[in-house]
Amino acid sequence: MRTSQRAHERRTLTPRQLAILQFIRDYRRSHAYSPTMQEIADEFGVTKVTVFEHVGVLIKKGLLRRLPYKARSLELTSNVSFPDTPPTALPLLGRIAAGRPIEALEDPESLDLEQVFAAKGDTYVLKVTGDSMVDDHIRDGDYVVIEKRNRVRDGETVVALLDDGEATLKRFYREGRRIRLQPANPDFAPIYVDAGRLDVQGVIVGVVRRY
Repeated sequence: MRTSQRAHERRTLTPRQLAILQFIRDYRRSHAYSPTMQEIADEFGVTKVTVFEHVGVLIKKGLLRRLPYKARSLELTSNVSFPDTPPTALPLLGRIAAGRPIEALEDPESLDLEQVFAAKGDTYVLKVTGDSMVDDHIRDGDYVVIEKRNRVRDGETVVALLDDGEATLKRFYREGRRIRLQPANPDFAPIYVDAGRLDVQGVIVGVVRRY
């Protein structure tokens, strides 16, 4: 469903229906299972019959699904759009195996990229040029998310500013009075820099790739 259609669906909801959807979402996040009809009724101070009526409408609108004869079977569908969902949030529809197959379950939660990449300091993004870090799964054209800090642990991948004014993305290792900036590609040689002359601009905290 297109974004405009989802917004239209949301606008047709009553405040109580939207509140019920939000309660189901938050309850599932907290408990890993859905609330019962009675628990929804208790939350809003209404009768169980009233909850059944609201749930029936939400099912007809394609925003909820419910398995018969099961007490905790209420599930949000992927058609649900909440007004409190930030623009950086993407639908999280389940898990997918990279090894042996597993069942891909639709679970309409959301993955907020802003929360995933939140850092204590400033965070920014750089576009990668070159293949020196391919063995670390960082490719030409990728976007790397950088936390701006200069306190670095050995083995972290950093943005290092060299004497010639060029910045490079490499793994950081201390070796006595010098720093080894190690590429993740055997075709590239490591870079050695005097420890007092290296300016670390930040540390990588994520990679974003578009196909």
